[in-house]
Amino acid sequence: MTHPMSRRTLLQAGAASALPLFSIASHAQTWPQRPVRLIVGYPAGGQTDLFARTYGEYLSQQTGQSFVVENRAGAGGSLAAAELKRATPDGHTFMVTISTTLIMNRVLYKNLPYDTDKDFTIVSIMPSGSLPTVAALRTGVGSVKQFIDYARRTDKVNMGTYAPGSYAHMVVAELNKEFGLKMEAVHYKGEAPMWTDLGGGITDAVTGSYGAGLPMLQTGKGRAIGVARKRLKLLPDVPTFLEQGVQSKAFQLTGFQSCVAPIGTPQPIIARMSELLVAAGGSPKLQQLMSGFGVDEYAMDFNATQKLYNDEAPIWLDLVRSLNLSAV
Repeated sequence: MTHPMSRRTLLQAGAASALPLFSIASHAQTWPQRPVRLIVGYPAGGQTDLFARTYGEYLSQQTGQSFVVENRAGAGGSLAAAELKRATPDGHTFMVTISTTLIMNRVLYKNLPYDTDKDFTIVSIMPSGSLPTVAALRTGVGSVKQFIDYARRTDKVNMGTYAPGSYAHMVVAELNKEFGLKMEAVHYKGEAPMWTDLGGGITDAVTGSYGAGLPMLQTGKGRAIGVARKRLKLLPDVPTFLEQGVQSKAFQLTGFQSCVAPIGTPQPIIARMSELLVAAGGSPKLQQLMSGFGVDEYAMDFNATQKLYNDEAPIWLDLVRSLNLSAV
C-alpha cells in the first residue's frame, strides 16, 4: 500500500534534488567543516537553552567541531526562526526551538516572517515531557475528577497558564468544554510567577513543567492531579488525563523541543545530525538533565519526527484556533 507524500516531504525532496549529487556527498563526508551555530529561540537558562547546550556539547565531542549556542529570544521564537531562514543551508546553522514556534505561532501572530513547511526541515523532535497539572493545597483535591467536582461547586475557579495559546491554556479551555465548566484562565509571562501565585493561594491550579513546579510539590503547597499523554517516571502514581476519563485530544499530543535546519540543507547532513541527536540520548549528562525536568524521552529519528509532526500539527492548530485569540 502506498501513501501520498506530504507537502513537507515534497518540498524537502525538491530542495535536495536541486543540488548536484557529488556536492551532497562531498558535504556529508566532510561535515562539519567549521563551528556550527545553534540558534535558540528562547532565553539562556531555560529548558530549551539547556537542551541545546547539552545536546551541543555531545555533538562537539562526536564531531570535533564546536556547536555554538546563540540565543535570539523574542516573539515566541519568531526572531530565531527568521534568522534561520536567512542562513545558508550548508549544515552549519540549525535552530533549537519548541512546538509553539513551528506550529502555534501561525495562529498567534498575524505576519510571521517564515513558513515552517516551506522554509525549514525538522531534523529531530525532542519530546518535552508530560506537563503536570497541579492543584493548590487549599482545594483539597487529589485527582482530575475531584478538581472538576470542586469547580462545579465553587463560584469562581481560576487556573494559571504560562502564556496565552499554550498547552496550559488549552487545559483550561478543554476542561471547560468537556465538562461544562466556567473556569478562568489566568495568563502569566512565564512559569516563575505562575508557580509563585499557586503557592500563595491566588490560583486554584496551574499547568507547567515538572522542574519548575517541583518546589510546590516538595513543600506540599501543590498536588499533581494529572499529566498529559503518558505518566512520568518521577510521578508514577499520577494518572494521565485520558486514564481519568478526559477525552480531549489536547491531552494526548506531544509537546516538544526540536532541532530545525533551513530548507535545502543536504539530506545526508540532515540524516547524520539526526543520528547524532538520537545517540546523544545515551549520554549520562543528557540523561541527568532530562531527569531533572521530568522528561523521559530523548531525540527522535528523522522518520519518526516527520510522522509525528504531520500527524499532530493539524490537531494543535485546530486546538489553538478554538481558543479564539486575537493574533498580534
